[in-house]
Amino acid sequence: MWALLSVWDKRGLLPFAQGLLDLGFRLLATGGTHRALAEAGLPVTYISDFTGFPEILEGRVKTLHPKVHAGLLARPDQEGELKALGLERIAVLAVNLYPFQKTVAQGASFAEALEQIDIGGPAMLRAAAKNHLAVLPVCDPEDYPQVLEALKAGPTPEFRRELARKAFAHTAAYDAAIAEWLSQEEFPPEKFLVLKREAPLRYGENPHQKAALYRVAGEKGPLLEAEILQGKAMSFNNYLDAEAAWNLVSEFAEPACVAVKHQNPCGVALGETPLEAYRKAHEADPVSIFGGIVALNRPLDGPTAEAMGEVFLEVILAPDFTQEALALLGRKKNLRLIRVPFPAAGPYLDLRRLRGGVLLQEADTEDPVDLKVVTQKAPTEAEWADLRFAWRVVKHVRSNAIVVAKGGQTLGIGVGQTNRYAAAKHALKSAGEKAQGAVLASDAFFPFDDVVRLAADFGVAALIQPGGSVRDEESIRAADALGLAMVFTGVRHFKH
Repeated sequence: MWALLSVWDKRGLLPFAQGLLDLGFRLLATGGTHRALAEAGLPVTYISDFTGFPEILEGRVKTLHPKVHAGLLARPDQEGELKALGLERIAVLAVNLYPFQKTVAQGASFAEALEQIDIGGPAMLRAAAKNHLAVLPVCDPEDYPQVLEALKAGPTPEFRRELARKAFAHTAAYDAAIAEWLSQEEFPPEKFLVLKREAPLRYGENPHQKAALYRVAGEKGPLLEAEILQGKAMSFNNYLDAEAAWNLVSEFAEPACVAVKHQNPCGVALGETPLEAYRKAHEADPVSIFGGIVALNRPLDGPTAEAMGEVFLEVILAPDFTQEALALLGRKKNLRLIRVPFPAAGPYLDLRRLRGGVLLQEADTEDPVDLKVVTQKAPTEAEWADLRFAWRVVKHVRSNAIVVAKGGQTLGIGVGQTNRYAAAKHALKSAGEKAQGAVLASDAFFPFDDVVRLAADFGVAALIQPGGSVRDEESIRAADALGLAMVFTGVRHFKH
């Protein structure tokens, strides 16, 4: 029996080929694969010697030949016809495809990218996968050891089917990448989202819901590249909250700490050290942080770990952990510690599911603000710093969103209320007396001057909001009358 090997990714090729020879297979190979096997001293037949037809068109045609495809497509009950035609069965096919996505990502020209569209490889893989009851289609070098073991024992129908499924998934993802590239549109007429399962989850948002974590092919995300150092497996809700916390803490260049509950920040603070940032974030809402997710944008050290150990937390995220921190938090066996390798940055597509459809949008990662003082009074230097801080935070709060802050610390956060006044009232009441001299940020414009007047009642000194309401002048007049500074950003940050 023949085994045909035609691989771009040559990881594990030589031991796999030797294993096939040991099992009595004869080896067929193309181009670079043939050269690698021959240089290793393994007996191998060149594909053109097998077909009796030379490679033509600069290698574009080499495996598209009846002798190859008949050997792959002949069913077990067609063995007689195969032999009558003087053809032979190919019982194992190992193919992985030209690196099209890598070529495009490296800035290849249109012509160069076209040459990296594999034709013969997908055709052979699909043929072998269709005929998997007679042929083993192998597209992943990680599967080579399992294939050899299966061949020794006799491949089960389930194993054959799994290889076929994997082969069709491989060619489907490959074609999807090519179609996306050819469209040259951010939102093309057909959008292909290829997902690869990373891990099954115990359940979804609630115990009666099934769930799993998937990776989007061709993309990298901080949490998907992160290392879980200890603790229970991450849950569906843990991932959502961890993503929210890491997205927000990545907004800051200064040492920052973010505490999140139900995808909303409950305490955010800056500090000279991680410990100071954590203590201020904890102080911002010591009740809501219980059972929450905490993220730092600096390595977690021993003193900070000791302080965190005084509170029940579900997950702690940081770019690194000192040995002292790991030792201290290692006592809490269920606490997840996650080392996240890089900040959340750059554009990506945000997807929201509807029944029977999907909404796609550019994620709200950019903030092209044009800050404009619209009141007679301008913010002080300290107020400017707090306004910028609060504006970064409010971007990550569910609408309607209000953030009250001072000294690089949130004092009150109004989340997801059905009207802006209620959100402001909640945030300001949470801040209480600390609202004196603080700033207030709103994710969207004030439709009335009521929030301005409420903020003044609590002693707020400055406001930041997008502007753009037909009643902007009412809010500006109220701020001037009450002695508040107000800044327009020109950018809205709804987060539904």
